[in-house]
Amino acid sequence: MSGIDESVVVVAGSAGALAGAYTAAREGLSVAIVEASDRFGGTFAYSGGGGMWYPCNAVLTRAGCDDTISDALRYYREVVGDRTPAALQETYVRGGAALIDYLERDEHFAFKILPWPDYYSSAAGARTDGMRHIVSKAVPDERLGRFAGLVRGPLDHERLGAPQPDLLTGGRALVGRFLWAMADNPAVTAHLSTSLVELVVEGGRIVGAVVEHDGERRTITARRGVLLATGGFEQNADMRAEFGVPGSARDTMGAPANTGLAHRAAIAVGADVDLMDQAWWSPGLIHPDGRAAFALCFTGGIFVDRSGRRFANESAAYDRLGRAILRAMRDGTVGSRYWMVYDSRTGEQPPVMATNVSFSPTEQYFAEGLWVQADTLAALAGQIGVPATQLEDTVRRFNEFAARGVDEDFGRGRESFDRAFTGGASPLVPIDTPPYRAAAFGISDLGTKGGLRTDTDARVLDTSDRPIAGLYAAGNTMAAVSGETYPGGGNPIGASLLFSHRAALHMART
Repeated sequence: MSGIDESVVVVAGSAGALAGAYTAAREGLSVAIVEASDRFGGTFAYSGGGGMWYPCNAVLTRAGCDDTISDALRYYREVVGDRTPAALQETYVRGGAALIDYLERDEHFAFKILPWPDYYSSAAGARTDGMRHIVSKAVPDERLGRFAGLVRGPLDHERLGAPQPDLLTGGRALVGRFLWAMADNPAVTAHLSTSLVELVVEGGRIVGAVVEHDGERRTITARRGVLLATGGFEQNADMRAEFGVPGSARDTMGAPANTGLAHRAAIAVGADVDLMDQAWWSPGLIHPDGRAAFALCFTGGIFVDRSGRRFANESAAYDRLGRAILRAMRDGTVGSRYWMVYDSRTGEQPPVMATNVSFSPTEQYFAEGLWVQADTLAALAGQIGVPATQLEDTVRRFNEFAARGVDEDFGRGRESFDRAFTGGASPLVPIDTPPYRAAAFGISDLGTKGGLRTDTDARVLDTSDRPIAGLYAAGNTMAAVSGETYPGGGNPIGASLLFSHRAALHMART
C-alpha cells in the first residue's frame, strides 16, 4: 500500500471542505483533497441560491446595512436556545464577517447581496429585510483551469439530463471560485473517486487516512491534521434507520456520496456525536420518477391531512414546515404522501415558485396519479381519499381567512418569510376557481445535520469532551451549531465554510 505525505488531508470536495483546503493552502500548507465522487461540490452545488448567513459582513456594510452583531446574537440565541454550546453559536455569528474579509483579499472571490429574511421574524433581533445573506457572484467554468468541468450539478443536469451550464451560478459559483483559487497551486492535490476507509492513529493522534481508489488502498499521511467535511449520511438507508432519521434516502437532496463514511471512521477512533436523528427538512413535491424533491416558495394552495383538514402554515420557512409535516406523520394524521389542494387560477401546475428539480411535462404527473383535478371539491376529495364534506368545510374556512387576510388556525402570513415571495402581499389565496386540483407531496431533506461534536476551532471531541488531536470536522459531518432549528437561509453552508476555515487556521498554527 503506497503512501502520500501531506500537511493536511481534507476529506470531501464540498464547498465547506474546499474552504478548509483553500485556507490551509493559503497559509502555506500542502493539502490533499479526497472526494468520494467524481465531482466537486457536494450538496451545495445543487443550491440555486448558494447563500451564506453572515451578519455584518463587509458586503452588507458597504450597502449601508445597520445590523449589529449584538442583534444577530440575540436572534440566534433565542432561536437555537441551549441545544448547542453558546460558545459555538457565538463563534459562528461573529466569525462570518472576518471570513468574508479574508476571502475578499483574494481577487478570485466576489460576493453580492441576495436579501433573504430570517426564518423566525417574531424572535428578538430578527432581520426581516434579508440583510444577513450574501451569495457568490457567478464565474465561468473555463476559469477553473485543471478543475474545469469538475463541479457537480445542477440538479436538472443530474436528474433530468439537462445540459450543464458553462456559467457557474448559485452554490456552484462558490465551489468554482475555491477551485479557481487553488488551480495553479502545486501544493494542492485532488483525488476524485477516492473514498475514506479509516483514520490512522499514532500515539493518540490522527496522523493520516487510509483511502481507496479503484479497489486499491493507500495511506495519506497528514502531519498537521485531517479535516472531515463529507456532508451527512442522508444517502445511507441503514444509518438513517439506526439513528432514527425520518424520511427516505430516495427523497433526500443530498449528494450521492453522502453515506456517512467519515462519521463511521471518526466514531471508530472515539469521536462523540450529537443530533444524529436530525436533518434540514422540507416538504417535497413528488415528481414522475417517484422521488420527493425539496420545494419552497408556495404562493397559494393548502396542505390537507387524511381527514381533509389543514395541518400547518403552508408558507412557513421550509424546515419549520417540514417539522410540522413530521409531527403530523408521527401523529398518524398524515401519511408518507399527502396532498396540496389548489385551484386553476394560475393553471395546471401547483403554486410552487421553487421546485429545485424543474417540472416535468404535465401529462407525466397525471399519468402517475400525482396530480388530479375535478370540477367540484367533492369529486376531488374522492380522488385524493379524504372526506368530501370535510374538504369542502376546510376550503370554505380557508377562503374566509383569505377574505379577511388573517389565518386564525396557523398564522399563515404572519412571518416575514411567509410573504417573501408574494411581494409582501398575503399568501392567503382563495381556492375558488374550478377545476379544483391536488398535487402529491412527501417529506424531503437537504441532508442530515447530526455529526461529530466539535469545539470552536472545529476540533473533534471524544466522549470525555476532550479534543482528538489532529482531527477536525465541519459541514454536515459536524453536529450542527444551529441544533434542532434552521435560523435562516445560508446557515448550513455559512457554518460549514467558517468552521472549515477555522480548522485550517488552527492546523496552520500547530
